[in-house]
Formats: sequence, structure tokens, C-alpha cells
Amino acid sequence: MNVMYYMFRFRLMVWLVLIIFFVTGCASPSMKVWTIRTSSTPIPPSSDLAGIVKGTVALLPTLTPASLRESETGLGLYLGKAIKKIFPAWKVIEEQQMIDLINRHGLIGEYVRLRKGAEQSHILDRELLYEIGKRTGARYVFQPRLAYIFQGMTDRWRVPLVNVLILQTRSARIRLSLQLWDTMRGKLIWSSTAETAMESEAITQDPVFIEDMARPTFVGMLIDFRNKKTSSRYTRLDEFIGNFDGDMSSSNLGGKSNHGKDDNHYSNQD
Repeated sequence: MNVMYYMFRFRLMVWLVLIIFFVTGCASPSMKVWTIRTSSTPIPPSSDLAGIVKGTVALLPTLTPASLRESETGLGLYLGKAIKKIFPAWKVIEEQQMIDLINRHGLIGEYVRLRKGAEQSHILDRELLYEIGKRTGARYVFQPRLAYIFQGMTDRWRVPLVNVLILQTRSARIRLSLQLWDTMRGKLIWSSTAETAMESEAITQDPVFIEDMARPTFVGMLIDFRNKKTSSRYTRLDEFIGNFDGDMSSSNLGGKSNHGKDDNHYSNQD
């Protein structure tokens, strides 16, 4: 009786080991399913994008709803890295530098009012924006916003009898928006919203790190801006990230885009 019992346990363990090796081999990065979708406004014809190279672009701290407070930490750093990769000629004031300049020039009160208004209306007050831009030397500012973030794990496969969890489905989603403002004219030049969704089979409980989702999301929006696109969809994230770290030419990004034209939308703006 004992011999048969131990033989059964031995065979069960062998099968369990084989299953784990099989699942480990299958659960490779290629099984990840990523989708990045962007939606951007047309760039006004009156905007001279070449002028941005001559000016200075600053990054304001990321806005976020109260329910997601502290989740925005680090997003400004990822945005700064993305900008430097895609627009290496730009003069960029990083988020940390901008905070230091605001504090150094005694602009904390102005910035608090600017931020409070933006949280409520998505609009940067023209007078406050002008004062901050003039004193810090920032002709343009990027205002990022974290709108939504979610992570979840769902059990997919348990071995019966021993109740061992083998496989899980890991999913995550993030929604970000980005605005580019002209501080001298108090004008919103461009805005974009992007959402990244990911699902993958996993044999570990490692989370999806925010950087791994935020970085390509910002890249997608900035590529829209560079190429004057109003929407894009990227599905091959491994290739996308590889090109982000290396060659950023649009032909290598594996995305599908729509070119938007809406000149009349800006016909009454200065």
C-alpha cells in the first residue's frame, strides 16, 4: 500500500515538474499582448514647430486625481527621457529642475494656483503661466496628467489534487494625457491622450512596473506630435521599446496612424 502511494506521489511530482518546464517555456515575452492607442489634436498652422528648438521646454509636475495621488511619482522622469530620445535638439528643463526654479524665484504661490486651476479645468491660467515662464526662462511647458491606472492578476491554471498554482493572466492598463503650452501667449498648442493595455501569461507574481507602461505611452504621443498625426495604434511593444532605445525612425515603429487635417479649427486663434 505504501509503495503504491509513494509511486503515485513520485509520478505526480514528475508530471508537475514537466508541466512547470512546459509552461515556463511557453510563458515567454512573446506571449505578451500590448496595445497602445493615441488620440491627438491637430497642430495649428500658425504654430512654428521649428521655433521650439530655439526656445526652452519645461516639464511641469504630473497632475492626477486625488484617488491616484502618489501614483504619478516618476512619470516626469520617464517623460523627460522620452523627449530627449525623440527630440535631442530641444533644450529641456527637467521636472526636478523646474521645481527648483519655481522655488528659487519665489513662485510657489503662483504655481499652486496654476496647478489648482489646471486640476479643475484642464486649463493653465494665462497670467500665471506667463509669470512662471518669464521668471524661469521656459518658453514652452509640457503638462502631463495621469488619468487612470489598473493592475490585476487572474488565476488560469491550478494542478488538481496538490492545488498548486501554475499559470496566471496578468493585466494592466494606464491612461495618460499630455499638453504643450506656449507660456508667452498663454496658448494651448497641442494635446494628446493615450491608453496602453497589456495582458500576458505569467508564472510569477511580479507586477507590471509603471515605467514599463508609461515610457512607451509617452513615446507614442510624442511621435504623433513629431509626425503631426492625430491617432496611432501600436501593438508590437517589444519592437517598439527596442526602437525607443535605439533607432527612433517612424518606419521602424510598427504602428498604424491616421493623419488629421483641421485648419478651420484654429482659424480664429492668434
